[in-house]
Amino acid sequence: MDKAFFFLFFVLISIYPINPSVSPEDFAKSIRLNDIQVIGSHNSYKIAIERPLLDYLFKRDSATGRSLQYEHPPLTEQLDLGLRSLELDVYYDPKGGHYSNPAGLDIVRKSGNTPLPFDLNERLNVPGLKVFHVQEVDFRSNQLLFKDALSELKAWSDKNANHTPIIVTINAKDGEIPNTRKPLVFDTDALKSIDSEIRSIFPEGKLVTPDLVRGNRNTLEDAVLNDGWPELSNIEGKFLFVLDEVGEKLERYLQVFPKLKGAAMFVNQTEGNPEAAFRICNDPIADFNKIKELVTLGYMVRTRSDADTQEARTIDYSKFEKAKASGAQVITTDYYLPSKLFESDYKVIFENGTYERIKK
Repeated sequence: MDKAFFFLFFVLISIYPINPSVSPEDFAKSIRLNDIQVIGSHNSYKIAIERPLLDYLFKRDSATGRSLQYEHPPLTEQLDLGLRSLELDVYYDPKGGHYSNPAGLDIVRKSGNTPLPFDLNERLNVPGLKVFHVQEVDFRSNQLLFKDALSELKAWSDKNANHTPIIVTINAKDGEIPNTRKPLVFDTDALKSIDSEIRSIFPEGKLVTPDLVRGNRNTLEDAVLNDGWPELSNIEGKFLFVLDEVGEKLERYLQVFPKLKGAAMFVNQTEGNPEAAFRICNDPIADFNKIKELVTLGYMVRTRSDADTQEARTIDYSKFEKAKASGAQVITTDYYLPSKLFESDYKVIFENGTYERIKK
């Protein structure tokens, strides 16, 4: 087992003394996936918008400009730091080239500046899902191709084989923005392609899937409420993917994978449904009681400690404190390291100096 697991084990025994009749090995095996709490990154792929384009956005809408002023290092560096949750936004592009040459590059040129190098390897022309934040304006990404991002995660995992499971949330983005090119719609084929690309990189043995958690139960919800989530010792080195969508996109995904049978991803389905297991509740203050109840029942929950750079600018930890106290297993942030884009000491990390811990 890796150092992180042993750290979690010793933290746990300091909180809950071991019964002398139970061996440390058996006690460690009793730790389940929903017993831990991890800090992860939001829009994990994002590279900062270059200054001339950001200035242009600030002039048009200062609130939007401020909300986009954050960045992340490469995915491997985040995992090396100890983050165990990531978020990737994907855009459908089966033929390739639909998102090439974003308009933001011309905006920079018209301002009298030369754009920073972009997509020198022409990854946007390759068929397949793309990874970036907003078409035309927030397009810089540490991995423009979804398969490349997955391959980077797989390569890190292969070198750190006993890591705590990594939870990856996926947004299937097709929202239209006035005066920009229209994204391709995430219909059933497009949603199915997310699964296909995940499985093209990760073999079944590297995934925590709905089928694995469901076991012999009739529904996934029955399994998590009655049998619980897998023990950490049985899912070391694996990845758990979640489709963070509701409404029509969620229903389309369930048309492809009824009851999530055969699916690579969990979904953000409301409790009381066969597919309910993992919930997204982004405001730990407004949703505090709801999150606590969901966690107590046996669901896993992702929430956020900050959004739109607001908490970092005001050094406001109130959401983070509520997120920790709620018991949500995943807390995402843009500031596991302080910002380098504006002056702020805001940093989201647990009191023990790590990004994962056993829940108290």
